[in-house]
Amino acid sequence: MALLAANVLAFIVLFSGSSCTAGEADSCVFLGEKEELSLYEDGDVVIGGLFPLHFSPVSSLLTYKTKPPPNSYNYFSSRALRWMYTMTFAIKEINKRSDFLSNITLGFHIRDSCDDIPVSLRATLQLVNGQPESNLPTETVDRRVSSVIIGDAGSGVSMALLRSLGSFHIPLVSYFASCSCLSSQREFPTFMRTMPSDAFQIRALVQLVRYFGWTWVGLIGVESDYATFAIQLFLQESVHYGVCAAYTHFYPVDLNQQALDELLNVIQTKTSKVIINFSGESEMQGILREVQRRNMTGLQWIASEAWATAKSLWEKSGKLLLGTLGFAIQRADVIPGLHQHLTSLDPLSIHKTAFLTEFWEETFKCRLNDSINTHYHGEDTNHDRKTCKGTEKLDDVYSPYFDVTQLRVSYNVYKAVYLVAHALQDMSNCKDGEGPFQNGSCANPKNFRPWELLHYMKHANFSVLGKEVNFDLNGDPIAYYDLMNWQQMPDGSLITKNNKSFRVIPEVQNFALQALQSVCSESCPPGFRVARRKGEPICCYDCIPCAEGEISNATDSLECSPCSEDTWPDAAREACIPKTVEYLSYYDVLGILLCATSVFGACVSLFVVAVFFKYKDTPIVRANNMELSFLLLVFLAICFLVGLLFIGEPSDWLCLIKFPAFGISFALCISCLLAKTSVVLMAFRARLPGSNVMKWFGPKQQRASVLLGTAIQVLVCLSWLLTAPPHANNNTNYHSSTIIIECVTGSEIGFWCVLGYIGFLACMCLAMAFLARKLPDNFNEAKFITFSMLIFFAVWITFIPVYMSTVGKYTVAVHVFAILASSLGLLLCIFAPKCYIILLRPDKNCKKKSMQK
Repeated sequence: MALLAANVLAFIVLFSGSSCTAGEADSCVFLGEKEELSLYEDGDVVIGGLFPLHFSPVSSLLTYKTKPPPNSYNYFSSRALRWMYTMTFAIKEINKRSDFLSNITLGFHIRDSCDDIPVSLRATLQLVNGQPESNLPTETVDRRVSSVIIGDAGSGVSMALLRSLGSFHIPLVSYFASCSCLSSQREFPTFMRTMPSDAFQIRALVQLVRYFGWTWVGLIGVESDYATFAIQLFLQESVHYGVCAAYTHFYPVDLNQQALDELLNVIQTKTSKVIINFSGESEMQGILREVQRRNMTGLQWIASEAWATAKSLWEKSGKLLLGTLGFAIQRADVIPGLHQHLTSLDPLSIHKTAFLTEFWEETFKCRLNDSINTHYHGEDTNHDRKTCKGTEKLDDVYSPYFDVTQLRVSYNVYKAVYLVAHALQDMSNCKDGEGPFQNGSCANPKNFRPWELLHYMKHANFSVLGKEVNFDLNGDPIAYYDLMNWQQMPDGSLITKNNKSFRVIPEVQNFALQALQSVCSESCPPGFRVARRKGEPICCYDCIPCAEGEISNATDSLECSPCSEDTWPDAAREACIPKTVEYLSYYDVLGILLCATSVFGACVSLFVVAVFFKYKDTPIVRANNMELSFLLLVFLAICFLVGLLFIGEPSDWLCLIKFPAFGISFALCISCLLAKTSVVLMAFRARLPGSNVMKWFGPKQQRASVLLGTAIQVLVCLSWLLTAPPHANNNTNYHSSTIIIECVTGSEIGFWCVLGYIGFLACMCLAMAFLARKLPDNFNEAKFITFSMLIFFAVWITFIPVYMSTVGKYTVAVHVFAILASSLGLLLCIFAPKCYIILLRPDKNCKKKSMQK
């Protein structure tokens, strides 16, 4: 431990320019060049401050053979000067209060960090070592050690300071460092900030660009920890919102022409028109100069909080930044007394303080006679300027130093001072035995160790200007942002409209801005889905129409949704509409024709029954087995009417009825024809000598044969109904957009057994009728039965392939047509000749004719 302490002390001595050993701390002699440019006021507790009053370091190549020359800087920040004097104002305001820290006086020791790590590190070590100040009388010179530092503005600089001061537990409170990497308490346990972490800002930026549909954005940033971590977070968060980076490009802090050319070439060659820039104000100035030189227009800039309110950029960029959007840290409406404090400049203070001297010269572009600001320019660059008259008025010019309308970073500085003050107040209120340290001890507010103050700062919870200030476990404040929109006033000046304020960034919404388009691929309209391109970002894709039966009702749908079973996509495949229901209806033309034919056939059958009944005593009726003829006609009428069961919307009970009815009715008809044919054959054999065959085939046997032939069909139908009965079904296999309501057979075997048995009866009938067709009898109807069976077979043999090849209502129509055609064939072939003789040729319907051979 002693060796470590000695090494650390040597490190501090090396950078502070002092000469002493570990045991001679009180006799250390400062060997380095004294820094004149600082702001100091004594107090019981001296708070250190680091502010980037100068920017844009001019790099020089070090040879390590000679002493490095002083750093040169070419940009003075009046804005940072306001931050600095906000800190002095807050400390003086606290010292004037009688109700707050009444027994402790706060002091300050403020230095310029130049937004440069070497300069910041040197200034910090001078603060914590208590370097003497030349503006104090020699006899009162004392080492005022800063046990807490408010700074720095940059994330990279803050990280360097923390790694140097972390071993000493010296708290560092940043007012503008936003890198999320600084939230790591394991790596940076002494860090706190009044600036929200970038994690919140990045989430807001992703939501912002997604709101406007900018899924193809360019990401650029200065080579720093701030930009590196910010872009990394953006890439991680953008995945959840479908936003892609067209490119990422980092440029050096020292933006030379080569670096600018590389950056602008990337911007020009890429298709993205939206650019998010994570940089500071000075880097953005160099970029805008080159953009203006190249006359690059049509770019939508998105500002990080580092330059979202930098009005100085507008003065030199013209309309290049018109419409710029960005999130700025929440501002304070007003800090009472600050404006008076900033404007209370007198000639003495201007000449006494180098910072104010340079501010005066930069504001009025003149040179004070006793100017001492040559340090930051390497040499006196003001010798060409005219001498200041001393009558210049600050009211005649605009300067960010006086602008208190956008107190954002200044507000953070103000809160940082009050954070330290409230920690000291809590330390003062501690009672021995109830303290947070070992054995309940308390710390001395006027003589404490840095880590003791850090403890109270971590637990601080207070109110500033009526607003609560508190911190999470990582030392980060609750995030509040203002969404800024850069617009032009009628006089050409800039107005940054605050569209809306957010806490911890909810969904961004309610913007009244006209946005350009910046996408890798055009949005897929409803009815299409996104198809990723292999090897390209997710924002680059093709649009593929939804597959059959699927829809997408939103833009850029990743998947198409299938419609339900009873719906189907419309023509644009944007919505599911009810499917067309198809069945053979009574209202269809085809259904009407078949229905009319069915009724007509039944009526004709019944008409023939009436004719036969009227002429039942005539020879032609009596000679053709009158009883079987009547049965056959009734069964034919039933067959015609069975066709009606196949028309209309199918239902389960209708399907159970119509197939058995069809099978049984035709079995009855064919059984009757088979019995009639058998009677003819038996009658011919009965005329042979010694034959008594007719006694075995009388009326009872004929009826029994009909019943037997039909009973077998009834058994087949019962077996079918008990095993796998027919039922109604919504069929979408043939036409996905159409629901075919049909009767499925349930069991294909049962259906074909019914048809097969009818065919078997028909074959037997045909064979017997064929054998009896030439028997000598004037009223022999075997030849008519033969012809009717030929028509029957022609119809049903044709029916099978047609039935198998049609779908929907046409399948049913084919079935009904086969029933009607076969029934009509039987009716006409068998009974038409008889009716012709009965009604038109009664002269042939006599006994004499019946006896003729």
